[in-house]
Amino acid sequence: MVRVANGVTVVIGLGISGRAICRHLVRQGVPFMVADTRAEPPGLDTFQNENPGVEVYCGPLTALDFTDAYEVVVSPGVDPHSPGLDGLLERSNPATGEPVLIGEIALFVRAVNAPIAAITGSNAKSTVTTLLGEMARAAGVKAAVGGNLGTAALDLLVECPDAELYILELSSFQLETTPHLGAKAAAFLNLCEDHLDRHGDMVGYRRAKQRIFRGAQSGIVNVDDALTWPESPIGHVERFTAFAPAGNDWGVVEKAGRLTLVHGDEAWLNADDLTMAGRHNYANALAALAMGKALGFAKAPMCQALAAFKGLPHRSEVIARINGVMWVNDSKGTNVGATLAAIQGISASLTGKIILLAGGVGKGADFTPLAMPLAESAKTAVLFGADAHRLEAAISSAVPVHLVSDLTQAMEVAWGLAEPGDCVLLSPACASLDQFANYQARGDAFRAWVEQKHKQHNHSGERL
Repeated sequence: MVRVANGVTVVIGLGISGRAICRHLVRQGVPFMVADTRAEPPGLDTFQNENPGVEVYCGPLTALDFTDAYEVVVSPGVDPHSPGLDGLLERSNPATGEPVLIGEIALFVRAVNAPIAAITGSNAKSTVTTLLGEMARAAGVKAAVGGNLGTAALDLLVECPDAELYILELSSFQLETTPHLGAKAAAFLNLCEDHLDRHGDMVGYRRAKQRIFRGAQSGIVNVDDALTWPESPIGHVERFTAFAPAGNDWGVVEKAGRLTLVHGDEAWLNADDLTMAGRHNYANALAALAMGKALGFAKAPMCQALAAFKGLPHRSEVIARINGVMWVNDSKGTNVGATLAAIQGISASLTGKIILLAGGVGKGADFTPLAMPLAESAKTAVLFGADAHRLEAAISSAVPVHLVSDLTQAMEVAWGLAEPGDCVLLSPACASLDQFANYQARGDAFRAWVEQKHKQHNHSGERL
C-alpha cells in the first residue's frame, strides 16, 4: 500500500485536464503528487522533467492509501466512483467544507475573480458556448471562453487574468465533482441518453447536470425538455423553446410571413438572417440570447453576432451541394438526441428525403426513438461500425437499411441512392472510437470525401 503523505493533494489522471490541474497547483504553491492508472501515461517523461520534485504513482488506485490526503482532484475522464476512491465523495475536508474528492472546476471556482457563465446539455453546448463568447465580444465584454471546449478552465485564469467574464462549457463529468459553481448565468440546454456507461442511468446523468444550477443567479432552461428545469428554486429563470413561446419566454413565431426569434411579444431577429439552419439551431440561438440578456448584454450587438455566426465544424455543417444533393457533416452527433435534432431540424427545409449515415459505438443507448422520425423524413439509413446491427434492429421496421463495414462504403452507397432535393446526413448517434480517433477525424474523413466528389462534379456550377 502506498500511503499519501499528510496534507498532500493527489491529482488523478495525467491527461490534458490533469496537467492543467498540476500547473494550477504549482502556481498556488500547493504540495501535490500525481496518480495515473496507466503504467506509462503519454508524456510522463516530459512531465517529470518539468516537475522534478513531484511524486508520480502509476498503477491501480486501490494500492493508494488516501487517509492523510488533503484533497483528491480527479480529471473529468476519471470516474469518481472508481475502485480505490470509495468514500472520498462522502468524506468532508475540514479546511474547505467540501468533499475531499473534487474536480478541476471546484479549483477554478475558488480562484476566479470574475463572474461565470456556464453551459451544459447533452447536445449543442459547444455551439451555444462559442456563440455566447461572440456575443460578449460584440457587446464589448472581455470574455474568456473554455472549459470542456478549447482551453481548460484553470489555464484560462493564466491566459486571461483580466477577463470580465468566464464562459465555460461544462460536461457532466466536470459537474459531478463541482460542489458549488455559483454561476451568474447557468444554462441547461437539453438532456438525452448519453454517458450511461459512466452515470449508470438517466437519473444519475441528470443529477450530475443539475449541479450547474448550484448557487446560480439566473437559470436558462428548455421549455421543450422538462428534465432541464432546476430541481431547486433559482432567483431568476429564462425559458426558451424552438416553437411559439408562452408569456415572456423566448421562442419562434411567424411574423409577416417570416419565422422570427422573439422574446415574449418582442421580435429580435428573423430566422432567415441566421446562417445556421433548422429549428434545433433556432433553439441554440435563443438559448444564447437568453443567456446574454441575463448577463446584461445589449440587444443590438447580440443580434449582430448571431447573424454573423456560421456554426461550428462537425455540427450540422453543410459541406457541399452536388447535383442538387446536400451533404451535411454532423459527426458531433454522438448520441441519439443529437441525431434526432439534426434529422428534425434539416428535414423541415428539404424537398426530398434524408439519407442517414449512422453507426459506431452506441454507449448502451436506446436507438428506437430514431425510428419514427426516420419513417417520416428518411429515404434510407446506411449503417456502419460496431453497433450497426443494434441500430438496424431498432429502425429497420421504419426505414430501409443498408449495412456496410465503414464510413467510406456508407458514402459510396449514399452517392448512388441520393436524388436532387435529398440530404446525405452524417449524424452517427454513436461515438467514433471503433474506427476513428475521435468524432473530428470521422467528420474530416466525410468532408474530404465529399469535397473530392465536389471537385469532380464542379461542372454543375453549384456552390455553398
